[in-house]
Amino acid sequence: MVTLAKMTPDAPAHDLPDWPVCARIDLLSPLVTERVAERVAGVLSAGDTLLLSGELGSGKTHFARALIRARLGPEGAAEDIPSPSFTLVQTYDAPGAEVWHADLYRLGHPDEIFELGLEAAMEDAICLVEWPERMAPEWPAAAALLRFRVTGEDSRALTVSAGSGDLGARIASVLDGVA
Repeated sequence: MVTLAKMTPDAPAHDLPDWPVCARIDLLSPLVTERVAERVAGVLSAGDTLLLSGELGSGKTHFARALIRARLGPEGAAEDIPSPSFTLVQTYDAPGAEVWHADLYRLGHPDEIFELGLEAAMEDAICLVEWPERMAPEWPAAAALLRFRVTGEDSRALTVSAGSGDLGARIASVLDGVA
């Protein structure tokens, strides 16, 4: 069972987990970001959680949209993948596992993490969580943290860290040769 600790309403956002780095890659264009997302999509399975961190405009949502389209298969190319900024969560029925895309940036109260059903989804679905800093410090132990950093007008850097389990290694294994 995935356990998330509750924050008090006035609690500040916590630092991200200090997990070992599994991989680093330069995302030299939005197209490279899409290719990386497609490769990562292929190694994910039910119960996998990606924590997507980075400043506004760093590529979190672009990456998530490309990953979701890849998970949806050929019909995903035409799928409208809205940002969950206002709805907080969007779900997609993808082959092999439902995909949950959560954006915690506008979280009104820390208890909403539990009201959204994220704890249960992390057990059975593939979860993409933007702004994981809004979660309490008890991170899903087997998750992977993807930190996006702006390095140029269209370029980004991605650092992958992981907790327990093999998710970080699975992601790192598909990053070689992406261009």
